[in-house]
Amino acid sequence: MVDQLTKTAKPRLRMMAVHAHPDDESSKGAATMARYAAEGHEVLVVTCTGGEAGSILNPAMDRPDVLANMAEIRREEMARAAKILGVSQRWLGFVDSGLPEGDPLPPVPEGSFAAIPLEEPTEALVRVIREFRPHVITTYDENGGYPHPDHIRTHEVTMAAWEAAPDQSRFPDAGEPWQPLKLYYMHGFSKARMVAFDAALKEAGLESPYTEWLAKWDPERADVMERVTTRVECGEYFEVRDEALKAHATQIDPNSRWFFVPLEIQREVWPTEEYELVKSQVDSTLPEDDLFAGIAGTEEKVDT
Repeated sequence: MVDQLTKTAKPRLRMMAVHAHPDDESSKGAATMARYAAEGHEVLVVTCTGGEAGSILNPAMDRPDVLANMAEIRREEMARAAKILGVSQRWLGFVDSGLPEGDPLPPVPEGSFAAIPLEEPTEALVRVIREFRPHVITTYDENGGYPHPDHIRTHEVTMAAWEAAPDQSRFPDAGEPWQPLKLYYMHGFSKARMVAFDAALKEAGLESPYTEWLAKWDPERADVMERVTTRVECGEYFEVRDEALKAHATQIDPNSRWFFVPLEIQREVWPTEEYELVKSQVDSTLPEDDLFAGIAGTEEKVDT
């Protein structure tokens, strides 16, 4: 009986999500992570910076005592969000670069994540990859999802670490080499998603914030849905995602646009999160509905 159960049990796989700041993990791919964690897989969030330069975006938290202790408070928020999602979390330990403002844009602060040589954070991430041994890695696209210097640097570091982690000659003191099997870009709001929510809200007799956004949409701007290869069904975990977002109380106003669309409408109209497969060591058929598609059965990389 035990042997039969062992043969039929699903393998426990490992997913690593690489993010720039605390709260990014809860606004990008959180329901996917919550689903995989609930299914028994190991999920690790790697947070590249401490979010020290972040502004207070929730009026209820805009107090001098919060601003004076921003770094510590954001660490506490991250711990609560990780617990809600059911994931592990690791700080990479670099300093938030902030979001430059002005015309022309000023340089990011010396010594911050986006300013230091690429090799330094690459080695740090390679060390974590070789220790955790993920089968799947998710990160931002070449534009960072949006053009924050730390998001773009997160993309650069993740891509460099993907290449270096299996190479014995790179960072030999950073652990035993490990070859991840798949790498994805996370894709968030798309025009198609906004159109769907706009129509659903109006049909339900509710006000839609998307009408104005869609009217301003640049017709020359491509929709990220054109790049999507993988849609993960995770509507069951949208409430978990929202609770994780609210855990980042300095960054998320519970009355903001994040929570404007009722969960029942989200689950009916758009119950997935979207990804783009950009690197793969295994065969899988596109389009996919699972980040782990094609991995089960590759015994040399899967722990059962």
